[in-house]
Amino acid sequence: MSIRAEYIWIDGTVPMPYIRSKTKIVDDSSDLPIWGFDGSSTNQAPGDNSDCVLNPVFSCPDPIRGGDDVLVLCEVLLPDGEMTPHPTNTRAACVEVFEKYKKQEPLFGIEQEYTFFMDGRPLGWPVEGFPAPQGPYYCGVGSIEIAGRDIVEAHTKACMDAGLAISGTNAEVMLGQWEFQIGPVDTVEVADQIWMARYLLYRVAEDFGVDASVAAKPIKGDWNGAGAHTNFSTKAMRKSYEAIITACESLGAEGKPAEHIAGYGLGSEERLTGEHETQRFDQFSYGVSDRGASIRIPWQVHLDQKGYIEDRRPNANMDPYVVTRLITNTCCSALA
Repeated sequence: MSIRAEYIWIDGTVPMPYIRSKTKIVDDSSDLPIWGFDGSSTNQAPGDNSDCVLNPVFSCPDPIRGGDDVLVLCEVLLPDGEMTPHPTNTRAACVEVFEKYKKQEPLFGIEQEYTFFMDGRPLGWPVEGFPAPQGPYYCGVGSIEIAGRDIVEAHTKACMDAGLAISGTNAEVMLGQWEFQIGPVDTVEVADQIWMARYLLYRVAEDFGVDASVAAKPIKGDWNGAGAHTNFSTKAMRKSYEAIITACESLGAEGKPAEHIAGYGLGSEERLTGEHETQRFDQFSYGVSDRGASIRIPWQVHLDQKGYIEDRRPNANMDPYVVTRLITNTCCSALA
């Protein structure tokens, strides 16, 4: 019996790529062949040499269509017959770094923030002016404090039905802003699942006539930005506080802060201002229970003398393959 396989990939639009998808009818979910697409329509190829290749790398049940239908995340390859990664394919480099350091058992949990928009303004905001100042919205309850819970619940159920490692959701500091968490899973899988969860977020929001934005600073002024706080540990860090400090020091080593900020998404200068629970984009610090630091060591980690760290710098629009590659490479090379 034939099923629908929704092939999903990340395009080449700059400065922010879009998620694209199209449907292939296959005999069953074990038959997921490579496929092709018109790269000239996705900013990934010129019109006179437009073919690009979709290579399935991660699949899960399709919670929207149901039945035996599946979602298929793909990496983009060049049509050279050599499985050469396309220049926009950031997954290949992430896999390479993970393979190098996988014996250290790196694990990630990513907190993906986003903002709902309708008719050009954040969901729940008045047609003119602004809502009440921030304060009651974070983890809020009530029709005045919350906007979009029905969409969040539908997205959460979709992620669970797809078998993703979604571990929680909450309303965020700005009205209309929310967060979901994926993890803990390894360097590559957490990135695969973030992209899949983003696809489901956009697809579910589409049914409600709402746009889900991952802009780092969706509203200018005295409003929180949107981040993707990235929690990280290795086997050594889960056993030793000394390894925790080594990881923090490695992230602040010469040249590393600038390298990481460059790969942490668009809008760091607007979001990482030293206000709204951030460190400045051009400064580096780490501290226990410090949400104004670049790297936060949770209080429980300090108490237990082992655990994980939270990199608070990645923006909501970050490419998870780039972020997890950078953190794995920097920390694991220092801990080797």
